[in-house]
Amino acid sequence: MENLNENLNDNLNDDFSDHLNEGLNETKRQASGCLHRFSKSIKVVVIAFLVLLLLIPMFMIEDMISERGRTQTDAIVEVGQKWSLAQTITGPYINLKYPITHEDNGVKKVSMGDVTLLPDELSVDGQLHTEILRRGIYKVNVYQSELVIKGVFSSEELLKNNVDMDALLYNRAAVCLNLTDMRGLSEQVSITLNDSVYMFEPGMDGRGIDNMGVHAIVDLSALKEGKKLPYEMKIKLKGSQSINFTPLGKTTKVSLKANWNTPSFDGNYLPEKREITETDFSAQWQVLNLNRNYPQVLVNYQNASIKDIQNSNFGVNLKMPVEQYQQSMRSTKYAILVILLTFMVIFFTEILEKTRIHALQYLLVGLALCLFYSLLLSMSEHIGFGMAYLVASALTIALVGGYMLGIIRRKKPAFIMVGLLGVLYIYVFILIQLETFALLAGSLGLFVILAMVMYFSKKIDWFNE
Repeated sequence: MENLNENLNDNLNDDFSDHLNEGLNETKRQASGCLHRFSKSIKVVVIAFLVLLLLIPMFMIEDMISERGRTQTDAIVEVGQKWSLAQTITGPYINLKYPITHEDNGVKKVSMGDVTLLPDELSVDGQLHTEILRRGIYKVNVYQSELVIKGVFSSEELLKNNVDMDALLYNRAAVCLNLTDMRGLSEQVSITLNDSVYMFEPGMDGRGIDNMGVHAIVDLSALKEGKKLPYEMKIKLKGSQSINFTPLGKTTKVSLKANWNTPSFDGNYLPEKREITETDFSAQWQVLNLNRNYPQVLVNYQNASIKDIQNSNFGVNLKMPVEQYQQSMRSTKYAILVILLTFMVIFFTEILEKTRIHALQYLLVGLALCLFYSLLLSMSEHIGFGMAYLVASALTIALVGGYMLGIIRRKKPAFIMVGLLGVLYIYVFILIQLETFALLAGSLGLFVILAMVMYFSKKIDWFNE
């Protein structure tokens, strides 16, 4: 009986083990079938994760581009501080004093008020001689200018504004000229006013529209007599990056010539005439007092009028034809597109060619695509953006194409990858060069790319291994 019970227990245990093993095997088969069924979807999720992961080095590269741009700006500022900063010429104009009597606790006190007279005519004829200075790998454009400033002062505006002509102290009058950077003056400055020559003194002595500049004490007795006072002055002035003028005259005319072929006209007024050749440019401005928002006579330097004067400048920026940092930054904005499309082509190749490509290999290809932007930045500082883009894209295409050939061991998919990257880099380069039509070209290009992806994706059976 005992033997019978033991045999029965053994049979029960064997049957239970067999059923258990069959259940485990069935579970494994179902799990394996599920994984096989959804393997493509899982791979898509892994690729999406890798794309997001590759945003980290792209953010680092964008930060590096910004840092190099700031370094270039610091180099320009440093050279400007040693040579001379961008110049803005305001003047000449006349400052007149008059006594103001007031009582303070029954005691009469006299203080001095200011009347500023702007010229009736202001004409500037300037010649700029530019040159390039270097600070490390960075280039900074500077200039030396020769300016001839002519015009006429008159008492007409003083009378219009009901200024008491008898109260003005003509023997304490001053002709003022404001400059941005006094280090730019290359020689002594004088003014010929009504056939008399006066030398300018440093500083403004509390008289000017701005605190930086020079002034000359002059005799303006002829102004009281209603005479017009012609003036003329010559200035040799150094500066960097740009030169600007303030339209103080009832009629302000400025004529500039320079041996520079990439000017950018800035400020509130564009030149009426301009001519730009391969070696130089010339430009002429004319600004009327009706074109600005301040009068010809200022009494005690009203703050509103001073601000209007300072905001009415115009001139030219001697723009350097170097924009590699802006262009490199714009190219990084398309990095996610290049990486995503490259991974999609590799994924389609993996399915259609029935081969296996590991996630690490996807990651290595993505890092190669990120390295393109580092190569582009570093080489563009030495050989220019266009040539750097060509060399960096050629190196990246060769690296990715050769790697694909090595892991797939078939020429056709590798050549397809090379062709795709070539088309993508050409497309991005065209978008970078475009300005007005960049959005239109980008939108049309993305539409075509999405249509091609949809076309090839419908050929894939997403639910079968």
